[in-house]
Amino acid sequence: MRDLKSQKQKKTKTNRRKQTKQPRDWKKLFHCMLRICIASGSGFLLASGALLTAQMLLESGYFGTHNIRVEHQVRVSEDDILAASDIKIGDSLFDLELDMIGLKIEEHPWIAKAEVERSFPDQVVIRVVEREARAVIDLDYLYYVDKGGVVFKMLESGDQLNYPVITGIDRQYLLDNPDQTQDSLNLALRLMDELDKRSTFNLDDVSEIHYDQLEGLILYTMVGGVPVRMGKQGFNDKLNRLETIYNDLEPRLLALKYIDLNVTDRVIVKVDVKRKVGRG
Repeated sequence: MRDLKSQKQKKTKTNRRKQTKQPRDWKKLFHCMLRICIASGSGFLLASGALLTAQMLLESGYFGTHNIRVEHQVRVSEDDILAASDIKIGDSLFDLELDMIGLKIEEHPWIAKAEVERSFPDQVVIRVVEREARAVIDLDYLYYVDKGGVVFKMLESGDQLNYPVITGIDRQYLLDNPDQTQDSLNLALRLMDELDKRSTFNLDDVSEIHYDQLEGLILYTMVGGVPVRMGKQGFNDKLNRLETIYNDLEPRLLALKYIDLNVTDRVIVKVDVKRKVGRG
């Protein structure tokens, strides 16, 4: 009987691949390590050189501020903007706190927004958005109001007064009720925008816009100072009704006590025959 186990062991042994240990190629390994070292050293030298060059440029004043350009200013002088920025010629561009500089420029009453940016290698650019006066508000002293309803500057000698005057809001009310004050100013500005679109009765015919917490807005005509009661809404329809008869009313303004537009589909005109002098 055959010894199958013995034959299998012999067969397995003869079929096994004979392992031979390969010698290390030390020369190739050396060249590989040498290339790695050279690449690493080159990278280090390049980085060190870049840092050294940057330091030399900074110390030499290459990135110093040599020119400051101001854009989009009209009312405010370039000198005033530069003074507010407090940027000095020679200041390093990297040392400038751009956001802080912008906020300092925006402290000027006529500047609504200021953007400051670096323009390498040696320039700073300042772009400003100026405020546009839309009305004057009486808060014990006269102040300008911009088109966004922001009270931004007390009037001084030489400032223009050819704007509608908003009354009925005192200084203490503004301080105690800023949100309600903003709503009141926005309402007045909305009425002004509507008047801007008109030809028969427009802002040129208005001397004052008075705000009353109960009645809403009351216009006073330039001629005669006649109160025109506008309320708080529906300005477009109310002005349409007024314009249909205003050409007939205008020659008689000095004899009118008031005009009321708060009644739907009507214009109520109160005549005061004893009235000699108007408010305007």
